[in-house]
Amino acid sequence: MTEGNIQPIFILPEDTKRTSGKDAQRMNIMAAKAVAQTVRTTLGPKGMDKMLVDAMNDVIVTNDGVTILNEMNIEHPAAKMIVEVAKSQEDQVGDGTTTAVVLAGEMLKKAEDLLDQEIHPTIIAKGYRLASKKAQEILETMAEDVSIKDDNILKDIAITAMTGKGAETAKEALAELVVKAVKDVAEVENGSIYIDTENIKIEKRIGSSAEKSELIRGILIDKEKVHAGMPRKVDHAQIALIDSALEIKNTEIDAKIQITDPSQIEAFLEQEEKTLRNMVDKIIASGANVIFCQKGIDDLAQHFLAKSTIFAVRRVKQSDMNKLAKATGAKVVSNLNDLSKEDLGVAGIVREEKVGDEEMVFVEKCKNPKAVTLLIRGGTEHVSDEIKRAVDDAIGDITATLKDGKAVGGAGAPEIELARQLRKFAGYHKGREQLAIHAFADAMEIIPRTLAENAGLDPIDIITKLNQAHAKKEKWGGVDVFTGKIIRSWRAGIIEPLKIKTQAIGSAAEVAEMILRIDDVIASSGKTSGPQMPPGGMGGMPPGMM
Repeated sequence: MTEGNIQPIFILPEDTKRTSGKDAQRMNIMAAKAVAQTVRTTLGPKGMDKMLVDAMNDVIVTNDGVTILNEMNIEHPAAKMIVEVAKSQEDQVGDGTTTAVVLAGEMLKKAEDLLDQEIHPTIIAKGYRLASKKAQEILETMAEDVSIKDDNILKDIAITAMTGKGAETAKEALAELVVKAVKDVAEVENGSIYIDTENIKIEKRIGSSAEKSELIRGILIDKEKVHAGMPRKVDHAQIALIDSALEIKNTEIDAKIQITDPSQIEAFLEQEEKTLRNMVDKIIASGANVIFCQKGIDDLAQHFLAKSTIFAVRRVKQSDMNKLAKATGAKVVSNLNDLSKEDLGVAGIVREEKVGDEEMVFVEKCKNPKAVTLLIRGGTEHVSDEIKRAVDDAIGDITATLKDGKAVGGAGAPEIELARQLRKFAGYHKGREQLAIHAFADAMEIIPRTLAENAGLDPIDIITKLNQAHAKKEKWGGVDVFTGKIIRSWRAGIIEPLKIKTQAIGSAAEVAEMILRIDDVIASSGKTSGPQMPPGGMGGMPPGMM
């Protein structure tokens, strides 16, 4: 057969969609930029909110980056990789998701310009890796030390986290509550600080303003006492945590009880009553006047407990039982026969109170509690949800700061300083990587640029003024979005954890490198069980995404 008559060989099914080379890179970069553009307008104190409506017509109003991206029905594979950046930022720090996504989008945009200049993607990826590593070193050098005793700095970090979100009206009061909550649950071991944010329980209730939010040095349980005859309030509470039912157990196997005489029924019921009374007597003997039971409490047992003025709550969640143990010092007892005075925990007050439309049990005034509750108030459901998200961010920021012991000024100052020092660093490289490092440095300026744009300021003027300030060795020179002036962000109380910046830049650089190295996208047909391509093939974002 002559060479001109060779038949083409098909290695993929006919209906497989395939995009390769520059087209694949362009489409992936376009999708990533579209995601970044979506959340970019939410950045900063003057960022706008997004209204997200799902198929059930439930509405979420927020400017929290990861919430927006989670609620959007994103289908493009490259866009999903950008969403993963936001999720990893949320998991590692709890804040800075918008920053990470915007940086990733800008790095890809700058890389696109280099691709147009025929620079190979692997060279760009290498330059980005070098720049990312250097950026981490520069940030470590710039950062200031923060300890658990620096209450004012920690409060400033919390306020910075909540500025521009739904909690802004009460950010001062909420920041104080958050700092106290984190310090309460912090444990110092061998000079290092350990904080489990799961020990800060957040309960939200509507019907009051955010200023009425409070910190309960103990646990708030979304339950009520089991019997109306029980006291509504118990002072100097001795608390027992029971992980077994105060009920007559059913037999493990099917059993039939044959009764031939009415007196046998009476004896049977008397025995049940005696068993339940013995259970209650064991609780009384331990000295407990409050019990939290993870399982059920029989009606008769409730009656005996009420007669003994013991406050009881049933069917408490396991997570709440663990928090109660940490807050009160009680031990969770699985066998009632083992209950003793040593197993009891202590709280100043246990009371039942109506919050909104529901009765709730407050376990408060605990001595040195290692689990606390933040009761968040809001005028409406949407407001309280957004305040909770802002408080979550503030808790994440303070925790990240205390774990690393480092913080940086905000207001775009670290990014401008990084851009300046990375441009100097680029000068030490001779190859084309130098251009990639320059592009990386330029991408850093997207944060102060976006802050200015969202505030209605001229971004070019702001970037110029910031560069002038940093040229004069003012490393914390940042933009005041309310006045348009250049301020010293640290002195102005605009402070963020170092971890936000290092994590955002590191993960953004990694995902940018990964997307740049993709030169072939093969979409399997609908007949296989593999991942499906979005409607419209590889043509950027699917129709309903934005």
